[in-house]
Amino acid sequence: MMNTYLAVDFGGGSGRVMAGSICQGALKLEEVYRFPNHQVRMGNHVYWDFLALFEEMKNGLRQAVRKGYHIKSIGIDTWGVDFGLIDRNGNLLGNPVCYRDSRTDGLPEKFFDIETNALSQHYSTVGIQVMAINTLFQLYSMKMRNDVQLEVADRLLFMPDLFSYFLTGVANNEYCIASTSELLDACSRNWNSDLIRRLGVPEHLFGDIIMPGSVRGKLKKEIAEEIGLKEEVDVIAVGSHDTASAVFAVPTAKADRSRCAFLSSGTWSLLGVELDEPILTEEARLSGFTNEGGVGGKIRFLQNITGLWILQRLIAQWKEQGGECAYDVLLPAAEYEEISSVIDVDDKRFQNPADMEVAIADYCREHQLPVPATRGEYVRCVLQSLAQRYKQAIDKLNVLLPAPVEQLNIIGGGCRNALLNKLTENALGIPVVAGPVEATAIGNILVQAIAKGEISSREEIKEYS
Repeated sequence: MMNTYLAVDFGGGSGRVMAGSICQGALKLEEVYRFPNHQVRMGNHVYWDFLALFEEMKNGLRQAVRKGYHIKSIGIDTWGVDFGLIDRNGNLLGNPVCYRDSRTDGLPEKFFDIETNALSQHYSTVGIQVMAINTLFQLYSMKMRNDVQLEVADRLLFMPDLFSYFLTGVANNEYCIASTSELLDACSRNWNSDLIRRLGVPEHLFGDIIMPGSVRGKLKKEIAEEIGLKEEVDVIAVGSHDTASAVFAVPTAKADRSRCAFLSSGTWSLLGVELDEPILTEEARLSGFTNEGGVGGKIRFLQNITGLWILQRLIAQWKEQGGECAYDVLLPAAEYEEISSVIDVDDKRFQNPADMEVAIADYCREHQLPVPATRGEYVRCVLQSLAQRYKQAIDKLNVLLPAPVEQLNIIGGGCRNALLNKLTENALGIPVVAGPVEATAIGNILVQAIAKGEISSREEIKEYS
């Protein structure tokens, strides 16, 4: 039986275990197991249910064993910034707090005293946009509250590090996920010791940074027995921030990948390029770009943009009202609408309004734009607004890069939206290539296959199925 690599992919709303096998330049994927991921509010905080997620991961691994796969390795990717703390005996000190928790509200301003020079100097080292949800401010919140966990903790492990630790017993921090913390030096790819000392948390919490493709450790004997696995299996560090894995899966024939931008399209849009070194200028900071870690020590120079969230909320709202609102009905209707209105998709009013349709209508009235009158016009308005926002990002990229972007690859679930792809191509004036949809799982599996020596590079894979 062919070698199989298992990608464990945790998202904010669900998780899954995907199996991947390579044969004659083709990667075959199969979803083995899917499970929900719920945030839990308890007391004053919102938590991730790590214990339930770990058990569900084991259920997925167990299902893969039952299917008879010849499992060579396991790789884990998750969302960024969140973490758990373990003590010197390896015990988890508490369920990880969710980045949506309010404990960090207002802390960036408090930490930096709203000094522009301080923000500029900070960015010139870490290369990450200041955001309250980042690990830096989560730890700052704990420090300000004299959280006892910081006194007894031995190691800080980001979510994929934490899952890997309890599979292997080996504690380490993978580079891509660590880069989302706002605590790394972007050039050295290592911890920013000066910043950590200023933060005032124990330096021993931050362990060895390992790169994607490294072996994290062997699957514990008791875990292997529990899931029915007899062979020894490696747990491989992949691009363990899910976007890092997704970007690694972007296919391109161009030798210079910085000329080929990526757009990870879903509820959020992440648009940028892969670079060898970070861009840490004030112009990059003011333009809203961040420098996150990528596979191979690369930099994902990108913007976070509101994605299909507005359309998703509209459709959910219309479903509650009744009537037909399936994508295969709405998109063809939108294609033939001629409304010219373009909204600012990043406007705060669209973050979580009580009524998204009203929010769009109010925005159009305030800006003296035609107000959509049909569902097709609302969809057209949202999609062409996204296309124009992507154009703004590409225009800013072209100012910051030595040579302009020549192609945009759209990956993730949003790449199936043919109308959005078409509008984006028209707005950008460069080719837009769609796919793969399963970019995160593919990138995860490719890193494993390279680490195990089955392929030498991602370019060897010519087909996905």
